[in-house]
Amino acid sequence: QKPPKPPHVRRGPSNLQIKAPRRDTRLKTRHDTMRAVEELVEAYKVEKTEKSIISWRGAVIEPDQSTEPPSSKITEPEKPSPVEAEDQKEPVPLNERQLAVIEAFRHAWKGYKDFAWGHDELKPLSKSYSEWFGLGLTLIDALDTMWILGLKEEFEEARKWVADYLVFDKNVDVNLFESTIRILGGLLSTYHLSGDSLFLEKAKDIGNRLMPAFKTPSKIPYSDVNIGRGTAHPPRWTSDSTVAEVTSIQLEFRELSRLTGDEKFRKAVDEVMKHVHILSGKNDGLVPMFINTNSGQFTHLGVYTLGARADSYYEYLLKQWIQGGKKENELLEDYMRAIEGVKKHLLQRSEPKKLTFVGELAHGHFSAKMDHLVCFLPGTLALGAHNGLAADHMKLAETLIETCYQMYAQVETGLSPEIVHFNLHAQKGHKDVEIKPADRHNLLRPETVESLFYMYRFTGDKKYQDWGWEILQNFNRYTRVPTGGYTSINNVQNPSNPEPRDKMESFFLGETLKYMFLLFSDDIDLINLDKYIFNTEAHPLPIWVPA
Repeated sequence: QKPPKPPHVRRGPSNLQIKAPRRDTRLKTRHDTMRAVEELVEAYKVEKTEKSIISWRGAVIEPDQSTEPPSSKITEPEKPSPVEAEDQKEPVPLNERQLAVIEAFRHAWKGYKDFAWGHDELKPLSKSYSEWFGLGLTLIDALDTMWILGLKEEFEEARKWVADYLVFDKNVDVNLFESTIRILGGLLSTYHLSGDSLFLEKAKDIGNRLMPAFKTPSKIPYSDVNIGRGTAHPPRWTSDSTVAEVTSIQLEFRELSRLTGDEKFRKAVDEVMKHVHILSGKNDGLVPMFINTNSGQFTHLGVYTLGARADSYYEYLLKQWIQGGKKENELLEDYMRAIEGVKKHLLQRSEPKKLTFVGELAHGHFSAKMDHLVCFLPGTLALGAHNGLAADHMKLAETLIETCYQMYAQVETGLSPEIVHFNLHAQKGHKDVEIKPADRHNLLRPETVESLFYMYRFTGDKKYQDWGWEILQNFNRYTRVPTGGYTSINNVQNPSNPEPRDKMESFFLGETLKYMFLLFSDDIDLINLDKYIFNTEAHPLPIWVPA
């Protein structure tokens, strides 16, 4: 969930001991993959030839180092991840599309490293950076992506920055939700993947510093926390918090309690969910967008959306239920009721292609407006169906992912705008998708690619990989900056000048490229979805009772 600004945007390498594959397998894989790499390097005119051979749950064996033992630094973590240790399997070779993602990541990382190292976000055109919290946001968001892509050198360099320079004792206001999903989530997932206790220590530190947000009359947390002073407050203009923000921090805080044995984190976030569960003001399970931190009541009643400010509430209902081993029935009830509410109030079909889309409801009036953020929903529905929920959730997922793909395919650059409006009546010369001038920007968002990943994992239908490949090529065509990095653009309707905005959001590395890489992989054990649940910033956390 990433609400648009203002007020704010929203909305690695294995050093574990691994057994070398049989020599004949290694040679064959090496030969094929090297050839693919060489072709790719030609195609992209890359500065540096890739020589990575085999992905093994994120481990990459370098051709010139495949006989060296891995570094011992992380060989015996203090608490090895319970999920990781069990399953040693035959390696799965990287394919050409995955190599293209690695190349894209390295290009983005080059820009970040050259011009924004240790800062929050890269400004690739002006070769500078912008600060939001001043906590190396892009670097932390990208740690587990580097691990999964097998970028050993880049990961080690970033780890060193975390060890030497990441300090949370700063007089700075951070947004509770954004810093939870990006920083706390990123540190926790990197700890689990690497087994390196450095990341758990940093996670504990930021977790503790975010706790003052919960000191409110209603126990509904404030939106902003000063992590140095230990004070928290609502935004300057209101005493409300965003519903999605206060209900999309639970996966992270619950996991922090499980790892530390300190229940305070879990208690604080569980209390929010229990409170929202019994709150009046819902419409068949759909929730308003705002909640007051003093009264604990929903405010601005009557407006229901699955876009900004509400989206990840629904995602986290399902994911908390899965995380906790499918025992917390209130969460499941609220999720099932909400999906029924979506079907009853928010689903319509467009003309001429009769695309099923999710609109919005304002005081009884339907609006055919759909945020790109809503494209998380097909993936979430598919994940629920995979976990034994209603089969018709999968059917709805299949129709909605087609709609999300059309939000790209019907646009001149092949990239989706931030918001679309659908035509409910056939008009000559009009497509299903209409775009208003204020909505035609693209922030390199991940939601459609995220859902394509889930759909491919659960159906095996190659068209989802092909759609993702088209999207990656269009990112390369219209958002890639030659000197390093990728940029958000202001106009998806103008291929000759997409009007670059000079900003690379941290979630492009944290989410978009990670989901691309996983989408193109045929290795279901590369972040196995029966063992991991992704937070809303694409950071995988372990499921407590594996299915």
